[in-house]
Amino acid sequence: MYLKALFMQQAHKDDPVETLKEIRTIMDRSAKFVSLSGWSGIWAGSVALVGATIAYSWLQQPGYKDIGSTLYASTEHFDKYTSHFIWLGIATFVVALGGVFFFTQRKASRMGQKIWNNASRLMMAQLFYPIFAGSVFCFMFIYYGCGMFVAPTCLVFYGLALISAGRHTYSDIRYLGMLDVAIGCTAMFFPGSGLIFWGIGFGLLHILYGAVMWSKYDK
Repeated sequence: MYLKALFMQQAHKDDPVETLKEIRTIMDRSAKFVSLSGWSGIWAGSVALVGATIAYSWLQQPGYKDIGSTLYASTEHFDKYTSHFIWLGIATFVVALGGVFFFTQRKASRMGQKIWNNASRLMMAQLFYPIFAGSVFCFMFIYYGCGMFVAPTCLVFYGLALISAGRHTYSDIRYLGMLDVAIGCTAMFFPGSGLIFWGIGFGLLHILYGAVMWSKYDK
């Protein structure tokens, strides 16, 4: 029995199909960033929902024309509250990014990989340009008092960034990007409900995506 098991194990090692699978796995790990954790998506989505809840509470204050019309206020309050929303957005982004880095670093350590490698650099480059362009668009919308288009713009450009970066990490992230683009385009037709779409795209979808990723790759 022992000799038979040893023979079967050796045959498995010599199987060219299995050898090719192992080579492909090694190449994928070197060409793609596979340390993204499902908990990163869950964390980012949860932080986004907290930020959206805070923004919603601010929008209940007098001076705003419509609940959910992010960064769109009457003249006497616009300058005062615009900075509040900008700092809230920055704080939400920093806290979410910090959690993403923590969970990604933890998974990379568990897999015996480095978080900063050629694949991660390429992925970050693909993320940077669409997000940078979207940031410029958002700033100009705020500058000209058209803040109701900020949430849709964030969703569209962020979704494009995910689609672009999908070639350097799990392909599943592209589906999240496609959904964010679709939600952002839809939100353009409902300028008074930007915060709702923002919460769905950055909050609920990220939590769902994180849960799926955790089930497929982390569990």
